Amino acid sequence: MKNKTIDYALRATWMAVSKMYNEEANKKGSTMATGFTLINIDPENGTPSTSLGPKMGMEATSLSRTLKMMEEKKMIYRKKNPEDGRSVLIFLTDFGLEMRDYSKEVVFKFDNAIRENVPEEKLKVFFEVFQVINDLITSKKVYSTR
Repeated sequence: MKNKTIDYALRATWMAVSKMYNEEANKKGSTMATGFTLINIDPENGTPSTSLGPKMGMEATSLSRTLKMMEEKKMIYRKKNPEDGRSVLIFLTDFGLEMRDYSKEVVFKFDNAIRENVPEEKLKVFFEVFQVINDLITSKKVYSTR
């Protein structure tokens, strides 16, 4: 990736990671989006549907489709939130818990492979750089108007 833009390196790497996760998820008839959603649902107390999208950085429309498919596959079920009758809590079924464990295993296997092949000091710099990128974006310092 020499002489490529930072944007290119980020996109190309994320596309490769995304493809890898989707290939692994497909072995269980699932998708990366489903696995990511499963990991973000509290396995004991459920999760309000309204907090899932922001927590995951997903648009409501995409999340709605993913949740509908997960409900059809019997990974989740919905219950009214007893603390707020206007919202719904998402809970995992036994199958959803099983798929959540599989999704976490896939993520940890990838994480461990990287940690085994990249020295700790380089990983530290990697995370520092990503923090700077996130800070620049969230503070709107990249495309600020003057």
